[in-house]
Amino acid sequence: MATAILDLEISKLPPEITVEERYSKALILIRLHSKPIGQALLTVVGGRIGGDELREGLMNAAGDKLWKNWLYDTLEWDERGSVEALPIATVAVCTRDRPEDLRRTLEAFMQLPDDGQEYLVIDNCPATDATKELVKNYPKVRYVREDLPGSSAARNRALCEAKHEFVAFTDDDAAPDPNWLRSLLWNFSDPRVMCVTGLVMPLELETEAQEWFERYSPHGRGFDRQIFDGAHCNPLVVAPVGVSASMALRKSSIDSIGLFDEALGAGTPTVGGEDCELFARILRAGYRIVYDPRALSWHRHRGTWEELQKTLQGYGIGVYAFWTRILVKNRELGVVRLALGWLYSKQIPELFASLRKQPGSIPSDLLLAQLRGCISGPMAYFASRKRLQEVKGEVNQF
Repeated sequence: MATAILDLEISKLPPEITVEERYSKALILIRLHSKPIGQALLTVVGGRIGGDELREGLMNAAGDKLWKNWLYDTLEWDERGSVEALPIATVAVCTRDRPEDLRRTLEAFMQLPDDGQEYLVIDNCPATDATKELVKNYPKVRYVREDLPGSSAARNRALCEAKHEFVAFTDDDAAPDPNWLRSLLWNFSDPRVMCVTGLVMPLELETEAQEWFERYSPHGRGFDRQIFDGAHCNPLVVAPVGVSASMALRKSSIDSIGLFDEALGAGTPTVGGEDCELFARILRAGYRIVYDPRALSWHRHRGTWEELQKTLQGYGIGVYAFWTRILVKNRELGVVRLALGWLYSKQIPELFASLRKQPGSIPSDLLLAQLRGCISGPMAYFASRKRLQEVKGEVNQF
């Protein structure tokens, strides 16, 4: 059965919760004075969660975070520090032939407070004019077409087109929360911060595939603000940093860090890995990345089992392509230890548990799909790099 997604303010809980009877569980985002502080998974019986059960479940799930944030609010103390005025930003979404998903994203943009931000839609190698026609319905949004295939090429085009120093990115299958942009920008008061990422919650959990995606490979990175400093952490371990579905960059970082690697990312043979590679480059240069759960976005996971298998295989390809890039270009042997460590400490034990049918184990076809991706990741990187050189060579002829 499906899981209902609820968003509740813990200081103003209703007497009870009612949902459609097809839901057996409810995944609840817990807020305190609008700030996300935790999540709870509660059982739904007959389409109902009683008030006492609801309050107890949320209080237990929030734990110490509830009292810590209540104290911060009482003392009017903000861990992000003070900021005189938030900067103006460019908000960009890169897309390719998914107008229905994109419509949801653009509707979410229209709910953001108007702080003077500009909006960009980068249409990457579209097969039709559907995206262009959709954007005409949103006068505040500027349409840009990018014909070099790949999400990295699209993001680089957004950085070049952006009129402002700070560029916030989301995906075309995500819907940012109204406070998303302000929460991202607040963290740039520190000049050493080159990138900020945010919390990503599931928009829906209607199918078995969506349930397993959220269980095995969630985009959320918890409810504590974290600062990743390249001088004090392993710059190759970037999984805790966050994901590009909720991300903002300082545009001037291009001068010292560089653009996204256009051999990586969706729309190329590597399928992904471009955000991980950029995060690693930022940290290797000694700069900071901040993860702030206040910068909330809602992500629509893929709905079918086949899509989930393809997604996890793509993640495997992307990670190993990123590590191959680091090994080839930076001669960083540490990625070999990371790859072997991931294989022996996580992938093999999970596969054995699945084959033995241990309770709670991950389905073996998902694990094997990811493993196939890992194996093909290095060759995918070299193929993508060669393809990129050929495509750019053809473009330069005209």
